[in-house]
Amino acid sequence: MRRILLTVAYDGTEYHGWQVQEGVRTVEGELNRAIQKLTGSVTEVIGASRTDAGVHGLCNRAVFDTESTIPADRFMPGINTFLPHDIRVTSSKEVAEDWHPRKVSTYKTYEYRIDRGEVPNPLRDRYTWNVWGELDIEMMREAAAYLVGTHDFTSFCAAASPVEDKVREIIAIDINEHGQELSIRVKGSGFLYNMVRIIVGTLIAVGQKKLEPERMQEILDAADRTRAGQTAPAKGLTLVLIEDAWKQSDI
Repeated sequence: MRRILLTVAYDGTEYHGWQVQEGVRTVEGELNRAIQKLTGSVTEVIGASRTDAGVHGLCNRAVFDTESTIPADRFMPGINTFLPHDIRVTSSKEVAEDWHPRKVSTYKTYEYRIDRGEVPNPLRDRYTWNVWGELDIEMMREAAAYLVGTHDFTSFCAAASPVEDKVREIIAIDINEHGQELSIRVKGSGFLYNMVRIIVGTLIAVGQKKLEPERMQEILDAADRTRAGQTAPAKGLTLVLIEDAWKQSDI
């Protein structure tokens, strides 16, 4: 038995998230079907990040086990033959049989894109959240600094999440302007359900001067979802980078 590691890019607009769910289209489900068509065997991939409905990915990782003799690097073009146009495998390689994408220490970077135009750009509507009006970027950066480090992020987690331990580590939050668009990049070792989208929604409230930057500390300390801002729409969020922590070369 061999274990193959895939890097996967996808537009999440038409999918109910990464993880397989009964009766709806998911990225994982499409991968399973494509691999089965290629190899002739039923397969279940294991993904590194189970992105939510509507969220996009440039570099998600997934492994699957197979007895196929196809060369590891040829799984990429082979699987792509059977995938819909909005999902693509960008690389494939063989790894150790016990290598697991959620059991290795990694840092993930998510990027959220905001369109600040008075008239939303229709060519970017699938990938941005339109927020018209002035935003104080420096106030947003000041507020974001409170979130860097290891904290209890209960206030930034969807209330319905069953996860009990809500302590997570954020390595950096970078806010940059790109013409009409604003990008918010959040790098961390792990994220809670809707965590990045709630962070973005709260930072937008700061930029609109509805919240003072120092309120971020109060929101963290409250451990209460109702104290943070709105959950930003899924369509603006993309998983853009997965890095092996400590620069390990185990894959």
